Amino acid sequence: MLVLIYIFIVTVFSSTVIAQNTYVISDGSSFESKDFYPKFSWDTTPMYYMFGESTRVLFPEEVEHISERTNFICIEKSHALKQLGSAELGAKHDVAAFKKVKPDMKVLFYFNSAYAWPFTSYNKDFTGENIDQHPELKKFLIIDPKTKELAHRRNTFYFDVLNPGFRDWWVNTVAKGVEFSGADGAFIDQMHGFAWLRKDKSEEVQKAMGDMMEALKEKLGSDKIVLGNNAHDKIAQYVFPVVDANMFEHYKSDLLSKEKLLEDWENMLRTAKAGKISVFRVGVEHDGVSEEKKDYYKGAKRNERLAKLSKEKLEYYLACYLIGAQPYSYFQYGWGWTLSSGSLIDYPDLQRPLGDPKGVYSRTTPEGWGFTREFEHASVWVNIETGKAQISWKK
Repeated sequence: MLVLIYIFIVTVFSSTVIAQNTYVISDGSSFESKDFYPKFSWDTTPMYYMFGESTRVLFPEEVEHISERTNFICIEKSHALKQLGSAELGAKHDVAAFKKVKPDMKVLFYFNSAYAWPFTSYNKDFTGENIDQHPELKKFLIIDPKTKELAHRRNTFYFDVLNPGFRDWWVNTVAKGVEFSGADGAFIDQMHGFAWLRKDKSEEVQKAMGDMMEALKEKLGSDKIVLGNNAHDKIAQYVFPVVDANMFEHYKSDLLSKEKLLEDWENMLRTAKAGKISVFRVGVEHDGVSEEKKDYYKGAKRNERLAKLSKEKLEYYLACYLIGAQPYSYFQYGWGWTLSSGSLIDYPDLQRPLGDPKGVYSRTTPEGWGFTREFEHASVWVNIETGKAQISWKK
């Protein structure tokens, strides 16, 4: 009799655990969370933070502020470089700081798959001053077909994903950074492999990028997160199947058009149905600020003015996220990638009770650009043609 009671209790408990890790996608299908994913909740807007401070590590109050608002972050590419000498040391320091405050925090280590940023000790020699002294590294870089010199953007060199030796080096290097820093996985920037520089080999470049990301996932192990930036793009067709997460980075104003936002929502559904995490990132620096106002957002008051703009635009961009949000869809908001470009701003609406979505979004008219969606504690309306929105929070 006691054995039967024990079996019954275990069965009920197991069912509860499964239910807690299973979420309803807007089309009615199920999303089953993986054990190594961050804990997800609709209680408030699910937030992802990504930041770096090149001069120093974070202050305790900054760690507290971010920890109160999320359990999913990435530490950016040059974090604490000036203070500690390398980005992996900065990442290691603040991975530990966040884990101390919030043990279940999932922290990602940043690395780029296309640009040879020289911020870690692993790639510090990819500079104009040092590269000729390291021929073993120089062969990992793309030669500009026109100049016959190393291709670069503002003196940052380009990795050559078609080089098998580079791919091996890159996978081992990223894995080393993740292990050393104590991170829970990696955020990988740039999925394109500079395919446009080698149009005759575009398909080969795309396949090589997919192979490299697959090798990274295998090297890191099944319990680590690999997040690919814009892995939903067509150029990343071989990357999307092998990553755990995808960022929708709106890195220019064109990507915030009504057509692109509608496309995003479709891809957020596709991402959820594939059992993957998504991050919907909006930077108000790409808000389509008119030419005559661009200078207004430069100079010493840039952060102050963009902070004001971000508060004015929050309702619209939050509505854009909520219309397409799925289980394990996260919202990232600010105006850049530094600590001072949004991560420390208090946006009260992001802390309001949200609750589960009540199904898929609705289009207000068949051919129009107005959309609505209901959540347990909020009614959302947005018009992505006029740039207007209203979120009615329920008490």
